[in-house]
Amino acid sequence: MACRKKAGLPRVIEILDVSKRYAAGAHAALHGLSLAIAEGEFLALIGPSGCGKTTTLGLINRLVEPSQGTVRIGGRDIAASDPAALRRGIGYVFQEAGLFPHLTVAGNIAVTPRLLGWDPALTLSRVMELLALVKLDPERFADRMPHELSGGQRQRVALARALAARPPILLLDEPFGALDPLTRDEVAQDVKRIHGELGLTTVMVTHDMTEALLLADRIAVMRDGHLVQLGTPRELVAHPADDFVSSMLETPRRRAAALAAALA
Repeated sequence: MACRKKAGLPRVIEILDVSKRYAAGAHAALHGLSLAIAEGEFLALIGPSGCGKTTTLGLINRLVEPSQGTVRIGGRDIAASDPAALRRGIGYVFQEAGLFPHLTVAGNIAVTPRLLGWDPALTLSRVMELLALVKLDPERFADRMPHELSGGQRQRVALARALAARPPILLLDEPFGALDPLTRDEVAQDVKRIHGELGLTTVMVTHDMTEALLLADRIAVMRDGHLVQLGTPRELVAHPADDFVSSMLETPRRRAAALAAALA
């Protein structure tokens, strides 16, 4: 399927005819995937387990190397980049926050700036700025340990850590999956707000079509390593490509109908 870039903006991330097999003779995780993500766009990758969405996310920061094809960021083939240097310029948030248990909240957020040799005063200033950005009071939370935080608070710290070195790209791998519904909604809305405030290019993996419809500018629906449909939430709802996409839209439709009935 042809990829449509966001009008007026360059294609900052390009995945060009990429296939991926994790072992010789193994089932391919991706089959000739081509996908372009515009600067400032929020793209959701969605599909069932094993469809290739997390593999696709990993291509962008070289956690996954393609078996064939090319990945470009800003027009440059990332195969020529040092993987560690590339990853320091791309924020990454996992489903489980993955905080270092022996470091304070401030210490966790400061990891990448310290690796980059930032001045300590600048690092501290950035930590405090980010805590405020993710709605954690710096005076209350900077010196806490991860085990003293709720799940939502840990995920907010993980988001702050991912943004510490001012990366232009943010990758989110099921970032809200381990949270209770209320906290999940609150953190998701804050991620959307931060995406806009910082002008990030954000790519999120999710199983939740309602979440994708509410957060993303475009949604890439995947199945068995193939891109099934790529479009805006409005386009998917109005013109699903096939029965598979239609079935994925059934849950948000049922939720909307139930809510409408409850409020009637």
